[in-house]
Amino acid sequence: MGDRAGAIARAEQFFDSGAFKERLGRMVAYRSTSQDPGHDADLRAYLEEGLAPWVREMGFETTVHDNPVPGIGPILTGSRIEDPAYKTVILYGHGDTVRGLDDQWYEGIKPWALTERDGKWYGRGIVDNKGQHVLNLTALEAVLAERGGKLGFNIKLIVETAEERGSHGLKEFVASHKALLAADALIASDGPRVLPEVPTITTGTRGTYHFDLVVKLRPGGVHSGHWGGLTTDPAIILAHALTTMMDRNGKVLVRDFLPKSVPNSIRALLADCPLGGGGEAATIDEGWGEPGLSPAEKIYGWNSLIVLAMVSGKPDNPVNAVAPDASAHCQIRYTVDSDTAGFAPALRRHLDEHGFQMVAIENAAVRMAASRTSPDNEWVQFARASMEKTLGKKVQIIPNSSGGLPGDVFVDHLGVPLVWIPHSYSGCKQHGPNEHAIPEILREGLLGFTGIWWDAGEKPAKIAG
Repeated sequence: MGDRAGAIARAEQFFDSGAFKERLGRMVAYRSTSQDPGHDADLRAYLEEGLAPWVREMGFETTVHDNPVPGIGPILTGSRIEDPAYKTVILYGHGDTVRGLDDQWYEGIKPWALTERDGKWYGRGIVDNKGQHVLNLTALEAVLAERGGKLGFNIKLIVETAEERGSHGLKEFVASHKALLAADALIASDGPRVLPEVPTITTGTRGTYHFDLVVKLRPGGVHSGHWGGLTTDPAIILAHALTTMMDRNGKVLVRDFLPKSVPNSIRALLADCPLGGGGEAATIDEGWGEPGLSPAEKIYGWNSLIVLAMVSGKPDNPVNAVAPDASAHCQIRYTVDSDTAGFAPALRRHLDEHGFQMVAIENAAVRMAASRTSPDNEWVQFARASMEKTLGKKVQIIPNSSGGLPGDVFVDHLGVPLVWIPHSYSGCKQHGPNEHAIPEILREGLLGFTGIWWDAGEKPAKIAG
């Protein structure tokens, strides 16, 4: 019935032959953006034409469901049950992407075609998230071939098409399909490694909390010559309000936005955690952020405040007027140690104490909730041991990724531990133009996941022991 080395060799040959690249290129070609209007058919086609026929060949029973929220993309489920006594893993992915931003990519590169240049593979969704779930399914295919059509465990699949819109409808869908999706653990992939060369396991994600700060002073703009220097400028008021919330070195001054401390267990886990790989996209700036924390603690064990957008007047066509209003859209990336219910009241108190009663707080809410599984969980340790056996090097475990994912949905409604194994790096430019993958990371991820799927079938009734 084959062996572990044979399964890994199959995956290796598939990648090295160019077959994986060709498969991924076909998936990238679906213009399945959920952020631009007019792509509903592309979202459905990605599931019905791109994924469903392929996974049915692997023995999955599949269904494409309408999203419970009107106007939001569909959801694919698949189920492959070999024996009810076996452990069951649920595999998650999302087939939607952010906007294509077609006119902003490097010359000669388009978002909806896989293009190789300078040792990188470019394309929209190539790491977020098509390349990551296609890789995990390809690894499953290698194990099935080596074991003669058997896995030795059960697996369920859920692929949504609204993650880039906040996973609208996913919580409601999972809550109403608990029996269909019941599993023992979630093992899936999204996001970046801590460094391109360091295999990584993350056991949760930070959450995202959004709010608008708005200063509205008058019905319309007034002549800057007649009124400049006499009437209040809302942009200046807003700018000063923001400086009371964060100092010039990035320290958050609204302290109720923050956890009380980094737990000792998290500090220990991150004590020797490397960090970087942003390339030209970003840098780790010494002295920015919370004093006294390491870079890893700042991004994986602490909260950050970001101004995502600010506007006053007409930036694309300025007129000689004192603007009537100004607004800033802000975000808090937060860990599970935080009190999100207290964010808005704390901010209101803070602004009032600093004399900014005229600054309104609007649309304050959690977009994606934080999640965290204990790094000591048996499924986490199983995945770590399997990957280290396959790859022959240390795997870095982090308590949660720096970005957001809907892991809380699966914890709250299915009660599963989370094992996220990312196949990208922080300089991949996801969400912007020139999104790309490093083939060496994908290749290593494919081999590592093939080992995980093989080892999961070695002890079908249990993972540990």
